[in-house]
Amino acid sequence: MIPVISTIPLRHMASGDRLSLQVYKFVGAYPGKKVYIQSNLHGAEIVGNAVIHQLIEFLLSLNDTDLTGEIWLVPVCNPMGVNERSHIFSSGRYCVYEAKDWNRIFWDYEKEAHDLFAFAKSQINFATEVIRKNYLNAIQEKFAKIINKIDSSSGAPYTELFRYKLHSLSLDADYLIDLHSSTHQGLNYLYYFRNREDSAKHFLLNYGILLDVYDGDAFDEAFIKPWLALENCFKQLGREIKFDVEAWTLELGTGMQMIPDSVIKGVQGIKNYLVYKGILQICDPTVDTTAFLEMIFRARSKVVKYYAPCGGMIQSRVELGTLVEAGERLYQILSFNKEGKLPTVIDILAEKDGFVYDISTNQSVNEGEFVIGIM
Repeated sequence: MIPVISTIPLRHMASGDRLSLQVYKFVGAYPGKKVYIQSNLHGAEIVGNAVIHQLIEFLLSLNDTDLTGEIWLVPVCNPMGVNERSHIFSSGRYCVYEAKDWNRIFWDYEKEAHDLFAFAKSQINFATEVIRKNYLNAIQEKFAKIINKIDSSSGAPYTELFRYKLHSLSLDADYLIDLHSSTHQGLNYLYYFRNREDSAKHFLLNYGILLDVYDGDAFDEAFIKPWLALENCFKQLGREIKFDVEAWTLELGTGMQMIPDSVIKGVQGIKNYLVYKGILQICDPTVDTTAFLEMIFRARSKVVKYYAPCGGMIQSRVELGTLVEAGERLYQILSFNKEGKLPTVIDILAEKDGFVYDISTNQSVNEGEFVIGIM
């Protein structure tokens, strides 16, 4: 199966060079759902590019009759972030010009859908697929008005131009997968949204974090929150509806690295999920949607991140994946001073039971900097 490859101009630089996005569109012989997969929205989180490359290689080996619907793949989806450096280190989490997190800038229709309850009431007796089509039309009409505005002669900040070009590729998708890794050193896990646990298991990862609280305007949130909000409206009206719309962020290991185990888990999980969803019609010995791991689920509101209470050097820290109990030592800070006193060693203890899913790469910390995450 050969993809349609589209190159989309993204930004004209002062040097005269142009940054672009490249989209690989695999379209099956039969109509169906649209899957959108992107990687590297945060510049240092490169592992998803290897995952997408292997997915492309895999899809090239299939016939179009093996695919129902279509799969869009967008590697290195944020060239500005990918190219950002500080000495030898990749950063790329923030747009340095506008001081914004690249994954907290996306357009959320829910915030502008002030008549959502009235819309749900008008659709109460319609079939779910009809409601989905009508609601998507409403989202797209609003989106088109915003695009017209930013195309005016007064222009718009780059983060707005970027978000709408990227968002436009996924707006009509059914399933969205955003590939990330820890900014630091992390386990392989995923973020998911309510009532999607059954689907989450088919990614074959051990851990899942429910996004029950939001940072605001992340790519996966902006995609699915309008649909979750509409489900809420119908529930208030006495009708239970669950749209077949899903958004996932896969966190695959460590920043600035493409760890082979993380790549393998990402590829296998996505293939398994696509078979489960009926997108791929294949017999592959590595894919078995009837067998999945028993996942450990945690709500994001229950995750505890530990920040350094003083400046110093981290030592004796517990390792990734360690189970810890409340009161157990997580790490020590070797703290120096300029007060004519001897250095001190401070023990930092766990506030509650859990397991370590994220740790800082840098073991030199200023007060208030991230050290460890407990799920």
